[in-house]
Amino acid sequence: MKLKKFFSVLPVLFGAVVSVLIYGTAKVNSSNIPPSLEEVYTRIGYTSPDEAVKKYESHFNHVLKLPKIKPSISFTHQLGRFSEDTEYNLNDSLEIKFINSEIVENHYKIVILPLENTLTFKSNANQKDYTLTNGQKALYIEHPLFNFLIFEHDHWQYVLAIDKRVSKITADTLVEIANSIE
Repeated sequence: MKLKKFFSVLPVLFGAVVSVLIYGTAKVNSSNIPPSLEEVYTRIGYTSPDEAVKKYESHFNHVLKLPKIKPSISFTHQLGRFSEDTEYNLNDSLEIKFINSEIVENHYKIVILPLENTLTFKSNANQKDYTLTNGQKALYIEHPLFNFLIFEHDHWQYVLAIDKRVSKITADTLVEIANSIE
């Protein structure tokens, strides 16, 4: 896979982390109560995963299948965001995020893009190819912040991303999650 518009999708892959860090650094005094985690994510466009999936399916007029399993770590919040690129229609995406407000490294997300706007990646030493049970190829990439599994299914490209600090979630675990899409 080769690199295509990778920097334009970095906000999709990492965007909320930056926003949370910005809100998290605000000065707090006795009369200034920081916003809750839900308020922070709502401000940057997150809703429930079901609502975000419905918007995405409606936008593309196609049913979306999600993995039936998720990593076996604890999460306190599940959020979703449909991002629509109204100007170019190149960066329409769905992001479903699973986080734990108590254990910061318990951070997992699914990013879904239409096949006509897929991300492509250059080959490098930090990646490995896998074959899913449906015969589709999957690419596992180790990154300094997240480990990714990228694959195609039906009309979509899926990116499963897990915080690199969660060492018990391996490439094989992400492949198992990818295989749970029916």
